[in-house]
Amino acid sequence: MVTGGAGGIGRAIATAFAKAGDDVVVADIDGVHDAAGALGVRGVTMDITDDTSIAKALDEVGPVDVLVNNAGLLSVHGRLLELPAPDMLAILRTNVHGTFLMTQQVARRMVAGGRRGVIVNLSSIGGRQPTPGMGGYESSKAAVDALTRWAAVELAEHGIRVNAVAPGPVLTPMLAAGMPEGSPARAAWVSRIPLRQMASVEDVAAVVMFLASAGAAHITGTSVPVDGGQLLT
Repeated sequence: MVTGGAGGIGRAIATAFAKAGDDVVVADIDGVHDAAGALGVRGVTMDITDDTSIAKALDEVGPVDVLVNNAGLLSVHGRLLELPAPDMLAILRTNVHGTFLMTQQVARRMVAGGRRGVIVNLSSIGGRQPTPGMGGYESSKAAVDALTRWAAVELAEHGIRVNAVAPGPVLTPMLAAGMPEGSPARAAWVSRIPLRQMASVEDVAAVVMFLASAGAAHITGTSVPVDGGQLLT
């Protein structure tokens, strides 16, 4: 199950799992059925901030062996002195509380069914490297990293691994439209990256796939940067 799977990074992750032959469920608040139809996978409408919506969706799709907590709110920003308090709460409600609710409900079902499983959260290098004006989002992703470690240490006894992937700037269709090639805005972001290019959605999906695989069987509680070296600067 890939939350926020209808577009962007989530869609790339769902595509990668589908190409590997996995039974994929795309979960999102809207656009689910178009995305699922295009990818040839199952789709379910779900609001990750609503316990009842999550439970209903999980009842519909059945057992989940791999959960990718990709859904999140990225579009709300503001500097510390200007960000409206309701906006900060909206960020935390989606990115932190939503990830918590998904992790809790899926893990409960894994444990109850005696199934080992994998949870991969989408974090951000912003949780470790601040950018002015993006602190609300970045604070939420620092919390996702902490939630990842919390879940990993408590779920290990059940054979459930929990890790995170922390991208830097990712060249999603939305970002590409807002920062076209050659624009000063894109050049400013790329200048911070030692490899001098943004990550593709496929770059992120590849790391998610690895963490979900048997090749990562002894990895849990970590957050893997996919940032072209940006955290080194």
